[in-house]
Amino acid sequence: MTTLYHHQHGGAHLNHVTQDGRAVLDFSINISPISPPIGSLLLENFSLQSYPSIDGRGIKDYYKGKFGMDGSMVLPLNGAIEGIYLLPRALGLRRMLLLSPSFYEYERAGRSVGAEITFLPLVAENGFQLPSIELLAEALQHADAFVAANPNNPTGTEVPPEIIMALASRFPEKWFILDEAFIQFTPAFPDNSLMPQVMALKNVIVVHSLTKFYALPGLRLGAIIAHPTLIQRLLHYKEPWTVNAIAESIAPLLLEFGAYEDEVRTMIFSERERITALLSQIEGIKIAGGAANFFLAQWNGGSPLYVLLSWLAERQLHVRDCRNFPGLEDNYFRFAIRQPLENDRLLSALRSALLASSDPSKISPLPENFSPESSK
Repeated sequence: MTTLYHHQHGGAHLNHVTQDGRAVLDFSINISPISPPIGSLLLENFSLQSYPSIDGRGIKDYYKGKFGMDGSMVLPLNGAIEGIYLLPRALGLRRMLLLSPSFYEYERAGRSVGAEITFLPLVAENGFQLPSIELLAEALQHADAFVAANPNNPTGTEVPPEIIMALASRFPEKWFILDEAFIQFTPAFPDNSLMPQVMALKNVIVVHSLTKFYALPGLRLGAIIAHPTLIQRLLHYKEPWTVNAIAESIAPLLLEFGAYEDEVRTMIFSERERITALLSQIEGIKIAGGAANFFLAQWNGGSPLYVLLSWLAERQLHVRDCRNFPGLEDNYFRFAIRQPLENDRLLSALRSALLASSDPSKISPLPENFSPESSK
């Protein structure tokens, strides 16, 4: 029997105003808190009167200019999600090893081609860090591919690239697929990216996104970075013209945004440190991860999470309810790092929620069966 899934993503279904017209500040979407300086470039650099290139050449130009990637190593995508679904189909994957909790679409993409899914749990007691290389090697005995994100979503923990490289060398017959959608938000980037390793390790594949770091989710920009022989194989399965003319035209212009990139990283690094310090002083909220541009947090305020969600909603604030991730059922939520004044609003609301939790009658709770959304 075929199972049908209703696609929802972050704040995509969320009304960004309340019923009385007040704007909602959405911390559930993990994109850059600063808008890129595109402006009139959208109108000046593309035409709807002609076809884009069949292979998304503009995206190849970005990866060549930014990271020195030869075009033969780059498969342009209509967002990283296209690659997540293309790879299990093109590689004929039958047994996939995934981290749990992690982005649900890896599992769904595998099941769509009939792959058996095995999960490697990330546990709170270990700060949701990757298990030892010995445990990974043992689990890989029963899989033909390991799919993981670096940093992982929603835990915000890193996957050390040296571990993947060691495993890829040890198991050359297995695929290692790394989703680096959030890696540009990490301090170690680009040294922690596996993109430069795909020529030496032919079984390592990187799925990369441009939409998170450049705050362009509506354009759908991304690529698979892999050995040229694999790129040629993927082309036999990939549909043509999946990159539209607007996305193709904007991608190479991102090479000019060096000042923007510095501004984003400086703000994220500064706010991440500040938020970590401030939340360490607030009893009742425990945070994990933080390697990227978001935090995983656990609410220990003496009431169910839906009470906190209601408190935040009354203050026009929205975070990602993570209770539908396996292992995060115990009052976990995720919030993105936004601009300083916006972060202050959330921190203030969390403090006041803890004060009010001693008297739950002060909060109008959402129903206990409140359904959290799926999110990247």
